[in-house]
Amino acid sequence: MRPLLQKLKPTSGFSHVLHIGLLLALPVILYVFVRANFIQLAIITVILSKWRMLAVRPRFWAANIRANSIDLMVGIATVIFMAHTASASLQILWAALYAVWLILLKPKSTSLMVTVQAFIGQFMGLSALYLAWPDAPVLAVTFLTGLFCFCAARHFFDIFDEPYARMLSYFWGYFAAALTWLLSHWLIYYGVISQLLLLISTLGYGLAVIYYLDHEDKLSKLVRRQFIFIMIAIVVVVLAFSDWGGKVV
Repeated sequence: MRPLLQKLKPTSGFSHVLHIGLLLALPVILYVFVRANFIQLAIITVILSKWRMLAVRPRFWAANIRANSIDLMVGIATVIFMAHTASASLQILWAALYAVWLILLKPKSTSLMVTVQAFIGQFMGLSALYLAWPDAPVLAVTFLTGLFCFCAARHFFDIFDEPYARMLSYFWGYFAAALTWLLSHWLIYYGVISQLLLLISTLGYGLAVIYYLDHEDKLSKLVRRQFIFIMIAIVVVVLAFSDWGGKVV
């Protein structure tokens, strides 16, 4: 269920201009805080920007937090990506991309755009987790990976009114957590992309695209076989060319 708060955004006039201005101010503030090395303050600012999640009765808090989890993941991940580069140009680029997310991507509610939002949220959330906390305890990284994947799956399934959305989301979160538990001892990086992230993204995105095409009545047997073959091929290549002797960073 989508939170009612998302439907209260101004659509025209001065209030709309003010709303856009406030959205644009957030990436600028994050950039200033990161340049000043106030990383924790930048993360707190992202969280405080979602204050409306709690501006309702407490019984709605859990649903609102879950519904806004993708936005929080993207915002916090942006801060982490900005903090892990010393280049002002790259930091400005990340701030600009975050502004695009806030203004153009996040407000969309079509099935295609919600699917894209879930893709972006899961990928950025996991990327930031493995980047910022490479030496995290296995239990912590396993739990957070499962949580991020669960939130992305719920965001994805909710737009389709899937009757088994919760069960499927728990299953995907559990699968990602189990895969993390198994591979956490061989956390291999290809540049800045970890092996674990590549596997979870390949399987998750492939299955989501198949589900989306099936829901839109665009999934033929040939297309389904092609996607499954591509997913299996990528997984086999990643596993076959991995150095299982230890971690590679």
